[in-house]
Amino acid sequence: MSTRPRRTTAAVAAATLIGATAVMAAAAPAAAAPPQHHGPTEVRVATFNLSLNRNAEGDLVRDLSTGSNAQARTVAEIIQHANPDIVLLNEFDYVEGGLAADLFRDNYLEVAQGTGEAVEYPYAFVAPSNTGVPTGFDLNNNGVVGAPGTQAGGDDSFGFGLFPGQYGMVVLSKYPILDDEARTFQHFLWKDMPGALLPDDPTTAAPADWYSPEELDVFRLSSKSHWDVPVDVNGSTVHVLAAHPTPPTFDGPEDRNGTRNHDEIRFWADYVTPGKASRYIRDDEGVTGGLKPGESFVILGDQNADPVDGDSTQHAIDQLLDHPRITDPLPTSAGGPEAALLQGGANLTHVGDPAYDTADFADTAPGNLRADYVLPSRDLKVLDAGVFWPVRADPLSALTGTFPFPSSDHRLVWVDLRVHP
Repeated sequence: MSTRPRRTTAAVAAATLIGATAVMAAAAPAAAAPPQHHGPTEVRVATFNLSLNRNAEGDLVRDLSTGSNAQARTVAEIIQHANPDIVLLNEFDYVEGGLAADLFRDNYLEVAQGTGEAVEYPYAFVAPSNTGVPTGFDLNNNGVVGAPGTQAGGDDSFGFGLFPGQYGMVVLSKYPILDDEARTFQHFLWKDMPGALLPDDPTTAAPADWYSPEELDVFRLSSKSHWDVPVDVNGSTVHVLAAHPTPPTFDGPEDRNGTRNHDEIRFWADYVTPGKASRYIRDDEGVTGGLKPGESFVILGDQNADPVDGDSTQHAIDQLLDHPRITDPLPTSAGGPEAALLQGGANLTHVGDPAYDTADFADTAPGNLRADYVLPSRDLKVLDAGVFWPVRADPLSALTGTFPFPSSDHRLVWVDLRVHP
């Protein structure tokens, strides 16, 4: 373990729950913390669904306890080449106290991997996830309340997972995280969102009745969680808005996952809209409202929604892409179009430009999609952006590979921003 000063923030919710054309530039030399100055600061912000989840509780800690896990080494090398200052990692199992995040930094990120250079993130934020937390209800309406640790039990949890915290997330930063000001929304109820797209049972005449009133009284909007993690960038606060909405699939004609995905995305659209639109929002400490006018933010995460292709509810991601306070930097890669052409299948029927794709999914359906986003507020000037998806001729393509992937079926997405003091 490294002995240099570091802070891992482990936000704890209710105890009952936890018991509960893109070829990357050469990585800059790693530093324990970025230089401090009083002028504008250039910051690279990234999101990466690194698929580092495991199928059993404790397996991730075991795999990260030495520096020998091949997948962890590969995703760490991708991060080292991208060298973001702030990064959200999706599908990184939650471990109480931030142990897994510490092990990943100590044994992988802070050790040069392949052609990468070691990188340090002195600050981390972790918090519980709704995945794998039992509800005690039959949420998929198959007539049985699934047992924890099973596929059926995952379907009947607050968010799909075989154990509490599977598919969680972590924020890593070279800049200080203002943990006392961080907000989590793990417990926010879906029914408390005005005009929520609650799923409808198509076999009945009643509207929005897939879930019973008793289920809606406990059912949470977030399939994992929503976090507002403020970061101090040389005296300026940038709110990192992190989430990982549920995939809009694995359901039936009621579209319970598609509608939830839509509203998980809508949550951030409302949160960054001051006034009435965000007044209904309440965090896990009971504080209401969203961001104030003029506050800087970056929305990060695997949103599981493509603007034109795939299975998400129509206009789901447009709630963010068309928002007046948000810039879409439109990161691209050269590897995405090459993969779509070589793989064919569903990719040949897509409307969207494969240069924007960030995920390499099954070629039969849905094909490759734009699923992962870095969306800054308009006051943050975009300097550059890209998707880490090298073409096959690039030696770095060995890090992304083809199915079965050596790293993840998602690609790291980065955006360079200028933050003014």
